[in-house]
Amino acid sequence: MVVLIGIATFFSTLLGGLFALRLKDRLHLILGFSAGAIIGVAFFDLMPEALEIGTRNHSPFTITTVIAAGFLAYLVLDRAVILHGHHEEKDQLRRGSLGAGSLSIHSFLDGAGIGLAFKVSAGLGAVVALAVLTHDFSDGINTVNFILKNKGERIRAFRWLLVDALAPVAGVVSTFFFTLEEEALGLLFALFSGFFLYIGASDLLPESHHAHPVRWTTFMTVAGMGVLYLVTRLAGI
Repeated sequence: MVVLIGIATFFSTLLGGLFALRLKDRLHLILGFSAGAIIGVAFFDLMPEALEIGTRNHSPFTITTVIAAGFLAYLVLDRAVILHGHHEEKDQLRRGSLGAGSLSIHSFLDGAGIGLAFKVSAGLGAVVALAVLTHDFSDGINTVNFILKNKGERIRAFRWLLVDALAPVAGVVSTFFFTLEEEALGLLFALFSGFFLYIGASDLLPESHHAHPVRWTTFMTVAGMGVLYLVTRLAGI
């Protein structure tokens, strides 16, 4: 059962990415949606999970400190890519890979979350699987957008899409061989909250509005956050 769900996450992510590739000419609108979706994942998915799980072993201040550390760590990585680059196009390709790689690691953790939840109970596993499946579609969109907006070619975007689509499957399979302590899982969720806040607010959001009508890109950003809000609420019912 859990393996079949892992395979379903692959196709959900893949379809989202193919959707973004097909609508490349509307990239600014897709970027607007991606910005909202990424920020929505941080606020409505990762942060609540970090606080719910993490505060069983740590104080709320510790959890929010890790969120801030994740934000600052990604900022430093992002700036390091720029500082050590020697060519603007190479800088952008590195930034694209950094963003897509972060999303892929997050997708791996999503898959691991499914596998670990099923170890607790079938009911909990089903809830976690529903949440992951519904936002994997936007993960595929976001992965492709990171590459395309940073001057990457379609084939490069598709390769990263495959990596991101395979990541949750690998995450599910990995739980056959290990069990992640709850204490560490809460901190990981907090760390990725900080990552995604930086990615959405400091990278995708400004880029989506650059030299394009603000009205529609703003609408798409709000829509992206709204979709992730609804997804997480429905998954929690």
